[in-house]
Amino acid sequence: MPRFFVSAEQIENEFVKIVGDDAFHISRALRMAAGEHITVCTPDGTEYDCVLEVFAPDNVSARIKSRRKSETEPPFEAYVYQGLPKGDKLETVIQKAVECGAVELTPFESEFCVAKSKPEAEEKRTERRQRIALEAAKQSGRGALPTVNVTVSFDEMLKRASKADFVLFCYEGQDTLPIGRAIKGIENFENEKGRRPKIAIVVGSEGGFSEKEARMAAEAGFVMCGLGKRILRTETAAMFALSCLVCATELS
Repeated sequence: MPRFFVSAEQIENEFVKIVGDDAFHISRALRMAAGEHITVCTPDGTEYDCVLEVFAPDNVSARIKSRRKSETEPPFEAYVYQGLPKGDKLETVIQKAVECGAVELTPFESEFCVAKSKPEAEEKRTERRQRIALEAAKQSGRGALPTVNVTVSFDEMLKRASKADFVLFCYEGQDTLPIGRAIKGIENFENEKGRRPKIAIVVGSEGGFSEKEARMAAEAGFVMCGLGKRILRTETAAMFALSCLVCATELS
């Protein structure tokens, strides 16, 4: 069943109003008609089974038949902070991280980043990255649409990631904790605290992190986390860490 994401303001009196590209997609690309069903999702993770009723030139209205809490969201909130990689690798990271359950993705610049953000192009690039997240969320059946943020500095990344309950700083240096041990205790967090844990995953670019950056992360309370005996590419690390979290919390 086709899946669409809307804001809470688009729902009123048991009707959902769908506008813009989604309305065009329903009426022109999918050639749907009145009486057919779609799934609509809101940011709080609620799914609505709706039946199409009204088609206008710039919007489509559907009546809500039933609602339920999405069962496809993981039992944690994962915030991925990705060191800015070269080329189009960030698009791969966004797509796969969304499929693996991330709720937010933030690229950042660090000392060893070869790629640099261009302020004049950042808005358009972020819009494109958000569209990639949207398509990945639809394809994977997500119940909420993840957010992609503009590129930030390393210091700003430290500040934002520090707000999470757990921060996994993926690092190849010495004295790291294997990820399997690092995520122990997360499994029971929801039962103890009554909410899903907020987990930040910090991944470096192709060049990794400098010793100074690793020290700053450790001083901020981040868990210096190892991802095994093999060296992972920067575009693989985040989805590997997310997969470990899914295995520990959903598949065990």
